[in-house]
Amino acid sequence: MASSSVNTAIDKLFNLQINELSTSSSPNLQKNLSILFPDQVELAKMLLEMRQAHLFEDWPDPGVEDDEKIAFIDQVGLLNSSYPGGLASYIKTARELLADSKAGKNPFDGFKPSVPSGEVLTFGDDSFIKYEETGVKQVQNAAFVLVAGGLGERLGYNGIKVALPLETTTGTCFLQHYIESILCLSEASCKQAQGESRRDVPFVIMTSDDTHARTLQLLESNSYFGMKPTQVKLLKQEKVACLADNDARLAVDPKNKYRIQTKPHGHGDVHSLLYSSGLLKEWKDAGLRWVLFFQDTNGLLFKAIPAALGVSATKEYHVNSLSVPRKAKEAIGGITRLTHADGREMVINVEYNQLDPLLRATGHPDGDVNCETGYSPYPGNINQLILELGPYIDELSKTGGAIKEFVNPKYKDATKTAFKSSTRLECMMQDYPKTLPPSARVGFTVTDPWLAYAPVKNNPEDAAKVPKGNPYHSATSGEMAIYRSNSMILRKAGVKIDDPVPGVFNGQEVEVWPRVVWKPKWAVTFADVKSKVSGNNFVSQKSTLVIKGSNVTIQDLSLDGTLVIDSVDNAEVKVGGLVQNNGWAIESIDKDNTALPEEVRIRGFKISKMEQLEKSYTEPGMHTLNG
Repeated sequence: MASSSVNTAIDKLFNLQINELSTSSSPNLQKNLSILFPDQVELAKMLLEMRQAHLFEDWPDPGVEDDEKIAFIDQVGLLNSSYPGGLASYIKTARELLADSKAGKNPFDGFKPSVPSGEVLTFGDDSFIKYEETGVKQVQNAAFVLVAGGLGERLGYNGIKVALPLETTTGTCFLQHYIESILCLSEASCKQAQGESRRDVPFVIMTSDDTHARTLQLLESNSYFGMKPTQVKLLKQEKVACLADNDARLAVDPKNKYRIQTKPHGHGDVHSLLYSSGLLKEWKDAGLRWVLFFQDTNGLLFKAIPAALGVSATKEYHVNSLSVPRKAKEAIGGITRLTHADGREMVINVEYNQLDPLLRATGHPDGDVNCETGYSPYPGNINQLILELGPYIDELSKTGGAIKEFVNPKYKDATKTAFKSSTRLECMMQDYPKTLPPSARVGFTVTDPWLAYAPVKNNPEDAAKVPKGNPYHSATSGEMAIYRSNSMILRKAGVKIDDPVPGVFNGQEVEVWPRVVWKPKWAVTFADVKSKVSGNNFVSQKSTLVIKGSNVTIQDLSLDGTLVIDSVDNAEVKVGGLVQNNGWAIESIDKDNTALPEEVRIRGFKISKMEQLEKSYTEPGMHTLNG
């Protein structure tokens, strides 16, 4: 470094008016100024101003471990640049939230809850079909955002969650299913919007240090599952600094004195990443109107997206939370309108453990109770959002994408003076509406739970402990929910489907329906299903039906076994008659059998393929399969 640069850097530090950097405040840093560039000195100055001098306490003299010192300042620079408002803003917010936490302050003080307005859909009725049609038209004006920062370790799976098979009859992974659903919805949207110029629907995946490389590898090794690589953008979220105490002193990594300990900030980061990436402006300039956010392991979601998007367009919602009916006190947040004594108002997810006491404290002595529908009047939040792009950009221009945060320290004792371990600020994607003005149109769309919500997030041990009657949210229940949903949809379309039988896998009691699976190219709406099914059709409980072709119609089919139909797009295949064989059986397995793959063990069963009728049509034209 030139001596003039050193002198400039030292001059800047000596010019501090308050908390001036002197030998008494941080002598070890003072001695090491000569190894730092001016911008690095500015970062050090900021840390001292924010009462973080402890970070430099153990720095040795210049010439000793200089590379590690510079790496430390580089980490501070990354933490500073990746947080809206910078590290000083993070520390300031942390002090305020930690003070509130220590004082036991209730974030909902002064607010009264009430049931917000929204749309409750009934699958298959005229209103649902109309909303679906409207929603499909809007897909051409939409961008999709997948929040996929997590590994599957909590599930007992060592890969990334989006690589898990969502069902084992075809082995299709979550990411493939999501991409194929988006592509098919886009195709359907193009057909409806005849004459309009076609555009590729953008798809963003928010990754993390844990998932970024593996997500990219999964996409590249599978040719992006049919999507153009230019359609897909990966945005990696950074971690945030950990906090060691109530004064928000940054926690030093116990293994490395030159490293600040970090932890994930939460999926609320997706908003600041989209804002800082410039993608939102690109989308607006391209004429897009909607941004759809969804989570990494809900295999049913796309069955509800077209109708929910139709609700957003019809009701002109700025924010639409996809929801399911929830039982009172069920462990899922409730969408709630909160009105403050000072006139502030918001429609927001309130966590289940906060909703019941809030209701009791505001004139509802029984708290969160079921109404005449058998469900709580507060619909369940499933963390899937549809935002209107214009108002979304306007809001993020004010906030820089920062989302209202919370802190959840684990205290050593009732004095709340020390933490058991370091904590950090967290943010949630669904808290975006907290900063919206009262004029914002915030609503929800409730769909049947069997249609739209079967997340895979609990490992077998935790799922087996879930109270009877509550959802397991495991790989076992997630797969069974797909078969149930598809069977129920076919029933609504007039197919006679045998009732399910009970089964127990990995200690979880589930309904075992016929294994009905179709690719999105066969049907992405209920109207699609209805148009491809006619006559008297029957599927027995032991059956497996897999449809992989787009132009496959089913008429007067009686299935008692396994039938797999695949066809190229320009082949029209009519399937009917009696198909009977030994089929595929579901067999229980031991989850502790390490000879089996993890994705099988976490389900507690495997599919034993004994006999099937499998037909593949590779030539265009008309084809008939008649039993």
